[in-house]
Amino acid sequence: MARKPMTKARAKRLIGIGVAVAPVLAPYALAAAGAVRGTWDNYRAGRLGTTADKLAEFTGPGGGLHARCSHIAERLAELEGGTPAARAFAEQARPRVTELATAVRAAEQMPGSRRRTAFKAISAELDDIERGVLMHLGITT
Repeated sequence: MARKPMTKARAKRLIGIGVAVAPVLAPYALAAAGAVRGTWDNYRAGRLGTTADKLAEFTGPGGGLHARCSHIAERLAELEGGTPAARAFAEQARPRVTELATAVRAAEQMPGSRRRTAFKAISAELDDIERGVLMHLGITT
């Protein structure tokens, strides 16, 4: 079936239909866009191990590392109420986590290849600290 050619009259008719239908469909389109955005935010928050409310704190190229630093800092606070060895570990690790969070912020400004290298090094150090936290919490890996 051949399409009708676009004429001036046909274009006016289509624009008129669009003007009449758009106000009716706009609220539904906005609601659908909001629902999709909420689902996407929940997905991203789940990948970072946080809630959608705190998602704005962990944006940018180093968002995942910022989230890890934040979660490790929370776990270190839990360790401070534990055994003397756990308290000593927490006191030793807390400044290092703060330094690593600062390093993440600095690395975000670097060119891509240097940033990836820095992020890998920061991630490796966070892995070591996380293993120590898990060990002091009594979780074997």
